[in-house]
Amino acid sequence: MGTTTSTLKQQPKARKMKRNMTGLDYFLFAMLLVLSLLILIPFWNVIMISFSTPKEYADNPLMMFPKNPTLDSYKALFADGSILTGYWNTFKLLIVGLPLSLFITSSMAYALSRNKFPGKKLIFFLVLFTMIFNGGIVPLYLIMKSLHLTGTLWSVILAGSFSAFNMILMMNYFQSLPESLMESARLDGAGEWKILFSVVLPLAAPIMATITLFYGVAFWNSWYDAMIFLRKAEQLPLQNVLRTIIVESQTNVSNASSVDSVGKANFSTGMKMAAVFVTMVPIMCFFPLLQKHFAKGVLTGAIKT
Repeated sequence: MGTTTSTLKQQPKARKMKRNMTGLDYFLFAMLLVLSLLILIPFWNVIMISFSTPKEYADNPLMMFPKNPTLDSYKALFADGSILTGYWNTFKLLIVGLPLSLFITSSMAYALSRNKFPGKKLIFFLVLFTMIFNGGIVPLYLIMKSLHLTGTLWSVILAGSFSAFNMILMMNYFQSLPESLMESARLDGAGEWKILFSVVLPLAAPIMATITLFYGVAFWNSWYDAMIFLRKAEQLPLQNVLRTIIVESQTNVSNASSVDSVGKANFSTGMKMAAVFVTMVPIMCFFPLLQKHFAKGVLTGAIKT
């Protein structure tokens, strides 16, 4: 009975919202629908090409559904094991780099969010300075070389372990928390590390989810630092493996001479599309897990309180 009454109460509200829809609302809805399709259709086309045959792709490059789907592109992609090696190296970057980045960023953001922290203004200015002026890749390479880290994944991890933008977002979020919580913890004998991990971080789930997503996507898409610091093929992360596949396939096309070789080389497009798809899937699955905290974390962290 209670459920029926609640449903009856909600129906007039739904009808009222429907009556309040204006022509502008319908126009905006239609425009957003078109924009969504413009985004989804190329993505869907990439997936379908990866499952198509060379002949079908040559006849219809803009296909929506392949008539004779095949896994040949994926079999060729995973044949030499380079994609799996790239996956493993990228997972190592995430497993080590993501916790390290969150620790460095959250500890520095907490320190700079406290009004009584000595040298706060100077340190914040130096951090902000790095967002405007960058020393470039040569000083960074010389530092990594002096630390004997070139040729190791640690060079890629440390190069991307801190972002001034992410730190400022987190600092502003920490400043929005009530100071009375920290004072109460101090009265109970808690130190600053105890306050950070037991009081502040449990209340900062939205910004932690946001920064985790930012760093996770950055490490997943990292390729430039790996291209500079790493030399061995077995050390390259996933995006560098994808880059190698694309470059080699383009080279095969340009070097193809006979009709048969041209057909095989041109269908390296199917392998490229398969590589793009398998590199996107994990990070696409990762985003929905943090989506509910993302908007709140960015909004609160971007507002100076």
